[in-house]
Amino acid sequence: MNSTSSPYRVIAVCTGNICRSPMTELMLAAALEREGLDGVVTVDSAGTTGYEAGRPIDPRAARRLTATQLFSDKHIARQWQSAWFRERDLILALDIDHYAWLSESAPDDESRNKIRMLRSFDPRLAEKDLLDQGIEDPWYGGHADFDAVWHQIHAALPGLVGYLKGAVLQGAQLQR
Repeated sequence: MNSTSSPYRVIAVCTGNICRSPMTELMLAAALEREGLDGVVTVDSAGTTGYEAGRPIDPRAARRLTATQLFSDKHIARQWQSAWFRERDLILALDIDHYAWLSESAPDDESRNKIRMLRSFDPRLAEKDLLDQGIEDPWYGGHADFDAVWHQIHAALPGLVGYLKGAVLQGAQLQR
């Protein structure tokens, strides 16, 4: 699996990589740092489309992140690359469309098994249908929609961080 020299790699995926997935990336990175897992687990993000490639994070997403001292000024949107199926250990889909697109694009079962809905880590939604685990695109809305996305991501973080701790521990034990 992963050795101490090879971090466990997580990627968050939404449509354009300017709202939901970069919010997830930055919020998860901060949670990992608080838990002492930065460097052991890395996180990045991408979009299923190239519509926004090269652009910064949506200003409304940036505003919401800045309110919690998370700064997104270095984020540049990018499109998913198929090589990442092999290079990432966990692929987080932000809604059912992303999940379906990733599942259909996956080259094999091993890659498909890496794909999870982000909100499947929220204990209130873990047993729900995948359709109920999505985070709607806030791009069409206003500040309240970005606040809602922030809260939905935030609710999934404890479960996700717990899962990642277990994955890292299991990888360390396999290295022995």
